[in-house]
Formats: sequence, C-alpha cells, structure tokens
Amino acid sequence: MIDSINFVSLVSPHGSLLTLGQEGPPLAGMETGIPVTSTSGGTAGEGEAVAADGGGSLLMFMFLPLILVMILFSVFGQRKERKKREALLSSVKKHDRVRTIGGVIGAVVEIKPDTILLKVDESSNTRMTFARDAVQQVLESEEEAS
Repeated sequence: MIDSINFVSLVSPHGSLLTLGQEGPPLAGMETGIPVTSTSGGTAGEGEAVAADGGGSLLMFMFLPLILVMILFSVFGQRKERKKREALLSSVKKHDRVRTIGGVIGAVVEIKPDTILLKVDESSNTRMTFARDAVQQVLESEEEAS
C-alpha cells in the first residue's frame, strides 16, 4: 500500500511540462506541496522556475565546449589549407605545366610577383596572363619531366 506520493512539476525553457512522482517521503531539500500543473496551463511554483533555469544552464555548459572544439578544428583546418596553397604557389617555376581555376592548361613562361604568363598553344604561340592565385594545380614540374 502506498503511504504518500510526492509530485514535482518542472517546466522546460521551451514550455513543455514534466511531472515526476515519488513514492515515500520527499527527498532532502525538496519542498512538499508544490502545485501540480497540467499541460493546458495552470500555476507554476517557484521551485519550477529554479529547476528550469538550472536545466537550461546545464545544457549550455554541455554545448559550449562542443561549439568551441568545432571552431578550433575549423580554424586549424583553414590554416593548414592556406599553408598548402602558399607552398604550391611558391613552388611554381618556369616551364612547369599548370592548370588554372578556369581549367586552362599551359606552360609557365614568365612569373611576376602577382601575375603569371602561360603559353597555352605551341603551334600559334598563344600566351595568356593570369593572376598568380589562379593557379590551381601543378601538373608537370620541370624536375619531373627530365
């Protein structure tokens, strides 16, 4: 036989209601007589507001480290990609065959600090000038060809 049942109602930050029942005497620190609310509305006791705030801050403390780790991985990943790209652009030399971001393939004829001159057609001696950042890939280096 059940002597008494103590009910505790908690309201989440999203407005949903959770009612818990406990058989026997109340737990230490729990108030008895907290009004039970229904899902259609009703009264909310002071204990419920404290419980809802505590639950929300706990959730925040769980997600905060996760968000920080995601940001750190993103920053370190971008830094690694940037170093790879800078190494590629600094390794381009005369007579290397390269592909640009537009898909144009040619041999490097001249390199300037901001631009690069590519020879794209041998028979007509067609040359095109690109921004140095437009180089996407080195297809064949001078060292590999020999």
